[in-house]
Amino acid sequence: MTKSKLSRRKFIAQTSVATMGLSAMAGTSFAFSIPRNDKVRLGFVGTGKQGFILLNYLMKCPETVVVGCSDVVEFNRNNFKKDAEKLNADKFGTAQEVKIHPDFRDLLSSSDIDAVVIATPDHWHAYIAVEAAKAGKDIYCEKPLAATVVEGRAMVDATRKYKRVFQTGNMQRSWNEFRQACELVRNGYIGEVKEVKVNIGKPSRLFDIEVQEIPEGIDWNMWVGPAEYRGYNDILAPMYQEGEDFRYPDWRVYRPYGGGDITDWGAHMFDIAQWGIGMDGSAPVKYIPPKDPSAVYGMKMIYDNGIVMTHEDWGKSNAVRFIGTKGTVDIGRGYLKTSPESLAEQKIKDSDIRLEYSDNHYQNWIDAIKERKRPICDVEIGHSTSALCNVVNIAYQLGRELEWNPKKEKFINDDGANQLLGRPFRGEWKLEV
Repeated sequence: MTKSKLSRRKFIAQTSVATMGLSAMAGTSFAFSIPRNDKVRLGFVGTGKQGFILLNYLMKCPETVVVGCSDVVEFNRNNFKKDAEKLNADKFGTAQEVKIHPDFRDLLSSSDIDAVVIATPDHWHAYIAVEAAKAGKDIYCEKPLAATVVEGRAMVDATRKYKRVFQTGNMQRSWNEFRQACELVRNGYIGEVKEVKVNIGKPSRLFDIEVQEIPEGIDWNMWVGPAEYRGYNDILAPMYQEGEDFRYPDWRVYRPYGGGDITDWGAHMFDIAQWGIGMDGSAPVKYIPPKDPSAVYGMKMIYDNGIVMTHEDWGKSNAVRFIGTKGTVDIGRGYLKTSPESLAEQKIKDSDIRLEYSDNHYQNWIDAIKERKRPICDVEIGHSTSALCNVVNIAYQLGRELEWNPKKEKFINDDGANQLLGRPFRGEWKLEV
């Protein structure tokens, strides 16, 4: 058998070992802080569009109540307070105040809050999550987990050190069609897996937008926080009026605040790609960018077991194609297509590898908090995915072939590339676990 081909028996064995490794990690003890029959009191950091989406999902969990919120935009936090207090009243029949904390550090220090929901721009994730763990809060953090590889590792270390329950917002792991697709692949229903194609958008790009006057009602210096300072533009942080629908801002496109589609949609689709081939906690060992330095597609990634993953447009947006010797599995949101077609309805056997089950990402986190166990997308899994996304962006940025050591989380013999694995924090902000 050549290195590029992986037999069904060997593939299942390898993925079983990976699954066993994650299961073994689940035995880690957690600091117990919430009585099993009590409510989980939530504080939200980031109350823009995604914060509102998470508010509505999490308030559907029977045990949750919102008691605090924080945002650098005055209108956002006031609007969130109003909606959250209404949801509290509708849910419990009595008023429950949602206290506004203009500075999130005051929210983290509050003894009234058990768990924190982080829905800020990516460049804030690591600092807030680490400080939340130090403050004894459990954490739900939006994807991508971290802006850099170094920051993601710090988030894992803090979660373990302070024994917190951490769910990453890679919610597709709690969607049935994605689990079905990955179980088909993991159990060899398409034969030997040789290739995975991931179709998402473009890498991050340099900040190239004009600077506007800072409007009233936003603390722009705090919005920038630990990242490199850039002037205000409403593309980055839209200012809303009463009755206006929130939209997703485009800070995701620009370094130093986001990683483009590679981290935005990549956090979803690379996550499913790794879940399907049993590579949680690992990564490709080689990254080969396209020869054209201006190209925004064509990255080739090679795992140590010979599986090749490519970033390319194969015809279905924001989706993954698994290619085996006996068929294919294509998976995206609301889209599961297989070859042969009958595989899509294949019943997974009890004797097959079964992936962790969750049909509600938010309830899964709440249950994990109450039971003091790891949720379906624990911080380590979130870090594994976001680190892959970050390395892909680095490879596109540098335009040269890179070799990666997944265990050490370092590039091999490339000091220049290794300098891009982290970033200096600005001003008063220090990332200290």
